[in-house]
Amino acid sequence: MEPEYLIDTNVVIDNFGNMLPEKAKAFVSSFVPVVSVVTKLEVLGWPKATKQQLSPLYGFMETAILLAIDEAVIDRTISIRQSKKIGLGDAIIAATALQHNLKLMTHNTKDFKDIEGLQLINPYEL
Repeated sequence: MEPEYLIDTNVVIDNFGNMLPEKAKAFVSSFVPVVSVVTKLEVLGWPKATKQQLSPLYGFMETAILLAIDEAVIDRTISIRQSKKIGLGDAIIAATALQHNLKLMTHNTKDFKDIEGLQLINPYEL
């Protein structure tokens, strides 16, 4: 079964912080997670995190499909950044979702809403 969703950093953090609604937690756990390399960097680069806090996050990343930054993602990122004021990390995540034909699951819909062709899923609205 082909993946359908790219999970944004904030969804991973909210999931492990027990902040996602039950319906969203069940949904996220119903498929193999797919994340951008940026999400892995942001989640595991958590400053001042303890080993106890990081351990389940490392476990999650080991089970996730990790999408790298390749030339096609770079080109899409450049195009997005040229047309919209957006942070580099978010632009790479959006470009990754577009390049791999995935819907972006994020709570941060306002930063992504005007990117042409990008489909958004807010886990708080499931």
